Amino acid sequence: MTYSFETLSPADFEDLVRDLIGCELSVRFEAFGPGPDGGVDGRHATGDEKVILQAKHYRLSDMAALVRVMKKERCAIDRLHPDRYILATSRPLTPDNKAVLAEIVGPSLRSSDDIFGCEDLNGLVRKYPDIERGHVKLWLSGAGALDRVLNAASHNFTTITREEIEAKLKVYAENPSFRSGRDILEGQRVLIVSGPPGVGKTTLAEMLCYAYIAEGWELVAIRNLEEGFARIDDSKRQIFFFDDFLGRIALDERALSTQDSDLARFISRVRRTPGARFILTTRAYIYEQARLLSEALSDTKLNVSRYVLDVGVYTRRIRARILYNHLVVAGVPEAHIAALIEQKAIKKIVDHKHYNPRIIQFMTEADRIADTDPTSYPKAFLDTLKDPDLIWDKAFRSHITRRSQHLLIALFLISEYGSELEDLEEVFAGIHPVLCANFGVPYDPKDFEGALRTVEGSFVAISGTTVRYVNPSVRDYLARYLSDKALLSVLADGVPTLRSARNLFDHFMKQPGPTNEGIATFVSRFVRLCERFVTVEVWKRIPGEKYLSRMYELSNSDRIDLLVNWWRLSHAEPFIAAAQTIADKGRAALSAWEDGRKLPEILAGLRAAQALGEPTPTELIDAVEAGVSGLLATDLDPDDVSRILAAADDHEGSLRPELFAEIEGAARRVIEELPDNLGHLDSESTLEDWGKTINTLAARFNADPRFVERAHAALKHRTEQLRETEAEDTEASFTGSADLPGDKFDDAALASLFGSLGASTSAMIALEDDDELGDLDDLPF
Repeated sequence: MTYSFETLSPADFEDLVRDLIGCELSVRFEAFGPGPDGGVDGRHATGDEKVILQAKHYRLSDMAALVRVMKKERCAIDRLHPDRYILATSRPLTPDNKAVLAEIVGPSLRSSDDIFGCEDLNGLVRKYPDIERGHVKLWLSGAGALDRVLNAASHNFTTITREEIEAKLKVYAENPSFRSGRDILEGQRVLIVSGPPGVGKTTLAEMLCYAYIAEGWELVAIRNLEEGFARIDDSKRQIFFFDDFLGRIALDERALSTQDSDLARFISRVRRTPGARFILTTRAYIYEQARLLSEALSDTKLNVSRYVLDVGVYTRRIRARILYNHLVVAGVPEAHIAALIEQKAIKKIVDHKHYNPRIIQFMTEADRIADTDPTSYPKAFLDTLKDPDLIWDKAFRSHITRRSQHLLIALFLISEYGSELEDLEEVFAGIHPVLCANFGVPYDPKDFEGALRTVEGSFVAISGTTVRYVNPSVRDYLARYLSDKALLSVLADGVPTLRSARNLFDHFMKQPGPTNEGIATFVSRFVRLCERFVTVEVWKRIPGEKYLSRMYELSNSDRIDLLVNWWRLSHAEPFIAAAQTIADKGRAALSAWEDGRKLPEILAGLRAAQALGEPTPTELIDAVEAGVSGLLATDLDPDDVSRILAAADDHEGSLRPELFAEIEGAARRVIEELPDNLGHLDSESTLEDWGKTINTLAARFNADPRFVERAHAALKHRTEQLRETEAEDTEASFTGSADLPGDKFDDAALASLFGSLGASTSAMIALEDDDELGDLDDLPF
């Protein structure tokens, strides 16, 4: 592997050089940042001997530029008078180049061997592979690693282009979180990355995923736990990634009572699978709220806390490096950087109590800087830190057209974390004409394409056929923007799909002070969708795929549940009539996977309401109960029965004993027929799970021991078959981040780090608010 070092910032390059040459000489170099450092990037002193190391990251400059700089450095070198001077540069050097540089450096250079060019540094990288793997930005920038990432078929959480991955690597500030995350993953096989919005949870998770992909692991980026269960394969090395997992689970007791049990099962499954790793990200406040509501997440047996890495706290050094990297990579104009320095804003930004990497990224993007003159830039930067909504509010209200605003609102109504293009266009086509008519704005049939082109890259990212916000803060902003009940009512007249209607209703109910009358009026606007509830299919075929489909609309049990709820809130008869029509379809419209857990809950709710004297159609109760019975008569696996039983147990007081008798019959049938239903399973973990479920069901319903023994024998036989063909497990070999320098990072270090960026390095001494740092050349070595 040969590196050009282009993905490394000057500060990153200096870290690498100190590690490589320090290892080669078996010494430790003390770190000094770039800038007015008196010609020092590293110092080693033993007794009376002083060794000075200088790193020049001049990969994209010609030899003449390096010569000019080194001539200016000669005075500083002579003043320092080191016993040994070592020069390292990212530029390729010929012997003649080294001879020229040696003459410039003078007597402090022992020989031209103490000048390290690009080829020399690559030789050291090959000689010390642990250092190579310790500098993840370097390692992942290599052609082989990047090619593996780009060729990862399941890599679908970001647009797959070499330029974008390289851009992420360039701005990433290596920090101890990478190593800690790797250690948790290798020790526990599960990592939950937690922290406030915008602190870099997804970035850390992506970097870890890149590293595993580079080692030959398959990435499986999932949107729900069902995808995880469907994709896990014991014969492969797989890294599963679930971004903001609790953000996709409604935080109420009913949802968590089922979803978190699936989470516990999947975590258990991964922990028993040597070739599996699982990374989840979640916002800290959502995670803490979920722990209060969830039994499974607080279960001492699961011990979720051992998987959690909180990345919400950054050292001052890391904060400064993040800002530095973004200023370098984004190419912020020198005048704007000089203004940050001269107006003493660097220190205020780094130390700001609302410091957030996401804000740093946004405030160094070219389109935002273009609207701000240099002298106003520091104030705009600091104002944004005080009020992050300023990032999106101005851009949303002033920089994009109404059609683009409507597209972003449509995406908000579809899903928290993305939409298929055709689904987005469908919702946009519903709400856009209604909003335009209400606010007197003209619209055109081509508005969707125009709006999408406008917001791509700034507000949304498009990967294949999927559209997502560029980051969650866009949705956070829109959630606050869409707090006007009148605006929400207009949207209710336009939403065309069941999912968008339910999401809009949920958002309306979160607004403060809704009255019963206001809720009834709002819900009545959805009566026009009743026919869609009855006729639209749950699944839609994926274009170009012969057998694959995707879940397109709400499941039939979710539809019944929502319609009954809206009927109770509005007393609009079309809702209950539509619920009855769906329920009457019975077994033909239901599936154990989609509806098995929800239907017993719906049935119990209807019976409980009837017992309390609330008007509840008996025909609907009978139809839902028939639906549950119909599911129990279909071909089920042990998990299907277990889910239905768990839901029934939660509502035992409202369900008839006959239903439990039917569940018992289904459980006995599954146990008896299990030996004939294992040929499709290729996962030892699933077989192990089924064995435990069989034991639970057998004990609950006193199943015939002969059938139980026969089922376990079949599970054991299938497991042995899989082991015969199982690929040999190989653990990840990368070692994580190199040890970073200590966290002592004072104002002098801050000044030195940013010294090379400003138009006038002498202005760096003005970083302090009240007093100057003094001459940095006088700092102790």
